[in-house]
Amino acid sequence: MNAWPDGMMMLRRSPICSFLAGLLVLSLAAAAPAQQPDGTGRAAPAGGVLALLPADSVTHHTLTLGGRMLAYTATAGTIPLFDRNGERSAAVFYTAYALDDAAAQARPVTFAFNGGPGAASAYLQLGLAGPRAVTSDFTRDPANARLQDNPDTWLAFTDLVFIDPVGTGWSRTVWADKSEDFWSERADTQSLAKIIALYLAQNRRSGSPKFILGESYGGYRSVKVARALQREQGVLVNGVIMVSPFVEGRLQFGADRFALVAALRLPSLAAAELDRRDAFTPEALAAAERFALTDYLTTLAGRPPEGDAADAFYARVAGLTGLPPDVVARSRGFIGDAYLERDRAGVASPYDAAFLAPDPFPESPADEAPDPVLDGYTQALGGLFVGLAHDELDFRTVLTFNLLDREIARKWRWEARSIVQATIERDLRELLALNPDLDMLVAHGRSDIVTPYSVSRYVIGHLPPLGREGRVALRLYKGGHMFYFDAAARAAFTTDAAAFYRSQEAP
Repeated sequence: MNAWPDGMMMLRRSPICSFLAGLLVLSLAAAAPAQQPDGTGRAAPAGGVLALLPADSVTHHTLTLGGRMLAYTATAGTIPLFDRNGERSAAVFYTAYALDDAAAQARPVTFAFNGGPGAASAYLQLGLAGPRAVTSDFTRDPANARLQDNPDTWLAFTDLVFIDPVGTGWSRTVWADKSEDFWSERADTQSLAKIIALYLAQNRRSGSPKFILGESYGGYRSVKVARALQREQGVLVNGVIMVSPFVEGRLQFGADRFALVAALRLPSLAAAELDRRDAFTPEALAAAERFALTDYLTTLAGRPPEGDAADAFYARVAGLTGLPPDVVARSRGFIGDAYLERDRAGVASPYDAAFLAPDPFPESPADEAPDPVLDGYTQALGGLFVGLAHDELDFRTVLTFNLLDREIARKWRWEARSIVQATIERDLRELLALNPDLDMLVAHGRSDIVTPYSVSRYVIGHLPPLGREGRVALRLYKGGHMFYFDAAARAAFTTDAAAFYRSQEAP
């Protein structure tokens, strides 16, 4: 889940010896984002906000999965970060689930986070992989949503560690005015790599197969963190799973004026219209994809069509997207956000262009409606997670749980100076080249406009040969950015993920 909408604010509408363990702690203290005294020599507060965080809580649970009872241990707690002076700078909240198994060292362990930047990991935990998940009616009736044992939990094939970066969930800095020290690509990547390395050391999991799961900006982050683990912590990961990832800003923004960006968005709009009409077939989507990168792209790249050619072109685009022909003609085929201008009652969301909600301001010519996904049903996840932590995980605090902090996205510092220039292509190439055993699974909802699947397909398709073929696989599912809230899509993705984990097992 992103705050942009998972990070795009410009749209409205993721057994090691004790010596080594100590060494990791020291390296953590030495390299974490600095928290120097402010010139007055102030000491860390004796109380402060971190005093509101309880001690780590360890609880034991069972669930029945496919006739098999799984016993697992849950840990809800925090991992400290330290500055260059060895003073604690922050506490990072995490929730870990480990199967009670004598062969724990051989089980994979997966580190998961959402995106935004500014989103807590409750989205992935309660919507996709955790042992407890929201009921299947969540999107239709969020006020009455409840948690239940997750029939598709990834705990069946991997232990899980959900991490909330600083500023999200219950993760906080010692000094409130130092939170922004962590709100940059580099600081965020380094702190998460350190958290993962420290968790592995403290829990004697350095010999376990290691995976990273990230959604949206978390997908972008997952590649950066995997590279940082390899480069700075001496930790190699076995696999990366990216859910609805943001991968390349230059292919993401400007669909109202750049032909290639518009062409890479069109298939998702076509998929949304097919789903709205209950007419989706793989063949129909494939036809839309061919049109997008042939006639549509070349027409937009040239001079605007005129006369009968223009009428035929705009009519074809309108038929694919469900937009009124006059709206398509007015934008000269560059749809951009024009898909929001429908001649039907309802508000569309870039998180799922097939999802329509009633417009609370139908008389207003301006778009005043909140996003029906980002500002709608997903907000219920915060309360559901707090209830889970309090009632089942025995982690109780009066500290506010930040499910989605939009301020973080607004203040985020990009290495490339802006989100439009942000890219993981170089990190992706280096990661695949330097870790020949690593494979990647990329999952998208087909009607997601926040991070259209064709952008990932384009980037993957233009990678040079880096070892064996098929190391980066792309899978599509019905739905939008958070397609996993649909029970059928979640089950299908879990099946594909389980196969991906099996394929990474040592021969």
